[in-house]
Amino acid sequence: MTTSVTTHLPRSPLTARIPGSKSITNRALLLAAAAVGTSRLRAPLVSEDTLAFRTALSALGFRVTAGPDDEVWEVTGNGRGPVGSARVWCADAGTAARFLPPFAGTGSGEFTFDGTDQLRARPLWPLTDSLVELGARVRTAPEGGLPLVVESDGLYGGEISLDSSLSSQYLTGLMMSAPLMHTPLTLSARELVSRPYIDMTLALMRRFGAKVTEDATGTIRIDPGDYTALDMAVEPDASTASYVFAAAAVTGTAVTVPGLGRDSLQGDLRFVDVLRRTGARVDIGAEATTVTGTGTLRGGFCVDMGEISDTFMTLAAIAPLADAPITIRGIAHARLKESDRIAAVARNLGALGVRTEVGQDRITIEPAEAVGTRIACYRDHRIGMAFSVLGLRVPGITLDDPACVGKTFPGFHTELHRLFPGHTVPATDAPGA
Repeated sequence: MTTSVTTHLPRSPLTARIPGSKSITNRALLLAAAAVGTSRLRAPLVSEDTLAFRTALSALGFRVTAGPDDEVWEVTGNGRGPVGSARVWCADAGTAARFLPPFAGTGSGEFTFDGTDQLRARPLWPLTDSLVELGARVRTAPEGGLPLVVESDGLYGGEISLDSSLSSQYLTGLMMSAPLMHTPLTLSARELVSRPYIDMTLALMRRFGAKVTEDATGTIRIDPGDYTALDMAVEPDASTASYVFAAAAVTGTAVTVPGLGRDSLQGDLRFVDVLRRTGARVDIGAEATTVTGTGTLRGGFCVDMGEISDTFMTLAAIAPLADAPITIRGIAHARLKESDRIAAVARNLGALGVRTEVGQDRITIEPAEAVGTRIACYRDHRIGMAFSVLGLRVPGITLDDPACVGKTFPGFHTELHRLFPGHTVPATDAPGA
């Protein structure tokens, strides 16, 4: 049964401690390895995915060191791709499996990439087809995914038309390695999803000194040239911030995330615009964002979350609390993430007693008096975190895999409890909960 919420506006917002952006951390790690000199990444995300990426760079022969408490990571590059041979373990990190093979291709040698069964099931063919077209020799598993072997003596650039309907990460991987290719690379993306991640990549590449242009049709040209080492701070993760912002909306409190302001590189900050449609008050300042909730949610709308699909589960999980149905569309590519996220959300909502209607690229959630149950996380961190927010209003919600949040936010349960101590942490058996 859904608990009632006393609507009130706090005198001062709660301040959430959100770790660094995974997307920025892993992009900056690669760009730093490709640059000339030693880069310093301040406040990087320390999680399973970023540690896997950092370890993968070390396996490729790059020096990566961590300061006390992992507050600063230093990465030393020499302006070229890896040389020799290496076996690279990507664990569950999709960014490692999609960003590092093109980088290896710009070097010289034979490089083998592999990962968990979950990562092996995720598609790679748009990337591997492009690498062959650029001059690499590629071998994959029979299904076209990991394990992946890249043999190369460098990549030659040229013109690539890339199917980007499954993920924007294939395009990002090619873009970031393009300055190390022998000739300019021109990229056009067919049916591009998650465009904000491409904007983030372009901004970071330019910050590291890449020569990049984009015309009115969206065609991107990248010239050969050196990246320059940087000292940069990593923003808090906007996707992760969606959970505390949603928690503010459903509990009638105000939550501020410092370091996430109007100049953020992350498109997922636009999730707060969706919360505004549910009735929350949103203030985006120069240095921070605050969401103030009323404890009630307005529904009765349809929203395209294709460009911010990592946050669609946050909205879907709290949607039963709304006063009318909410439809989320444009999210077909979310079926190919850590789990089939549309199906996983629908199954869990059904177990809670919530009616849904599902299409290939959409889900509609009906208002309901949800009843607590054990949530199936499918080893997907975002499923675990999203339904933990609903647990602030629905007693009896637990997670079958509370530790899955370690992929991007190992301290999630602890932070949720710190912000909302009057509520039962939905995963009391989680490490650090």
